Amino acid sequence: MGHLQQPPTDGRARGRWRWWLCGLGLALAAGAVAWADGGATPLQAVAQTASPAMRASQWVGWVTKVVDGDTLHVQPAQGGASQKLRIKGIDAPEVCQAWGLQSREALARLVWGQLVTVKLNDVDDHGRWLAQVFVNGEDVGARLVAQGHAWSYQFRRDPGPYVFQQQQAAINRLGLFAQPQAMRPREFRQRHGPCP
Repeated sequence: MGHLQQPPTDGRARGRWRWWLCGLGLALAAGAVAWADGGATPLQAVAQTASPAMRASQWVGWVTKVVDGDTLHVQPAQGGASQKLRIKGIDAPEVCQAWGLQSREALARLVWGQLVTVKLNDVDDHGRWLAQVFVNGEDVGARLVAQGHAWSYQFRRDPGPYVFQQQQAAINRLGLFAQPQAMRPREFRQRHGPCP
């Protein structure tokens, strides 16, 4: 099963990692400036640096790693580097908080080693692709929320795309909705800081 990956300890690997992050940051910044001037969006700017398989808004690939309940790595079937994706529309607990490990294991049971369809939507604040992920035609985000392994992602007054699934899971007290200490990851980080 996929687990958290340790950062590189080798000096050269750390250097390459820093250069990659720098490049991504510059691409995002350039995209934001171009977008403000009516040019490419930040997503388009990042996509220009991606492999040909990644430039398409929809592609298929193999899940090679599961980081937590809403983050995974997918190796494009057409080739190119494995891509870190965050599932759009859901918010899963951090691995160090209540129901975090169960959430990660639920996602791993569903997709690890499977061929999935990825529909790219955007790039988040951490440089990860935001994507809908489908396995055997089923929306992975909807299933995780319906089974009580994640919340529908809320933004201001928008309850998110999976509010119906969340309501049903809460009524049936499934997964994290049966945990009195369960809290959304943002609130958890504000109270306790990030996971070690």
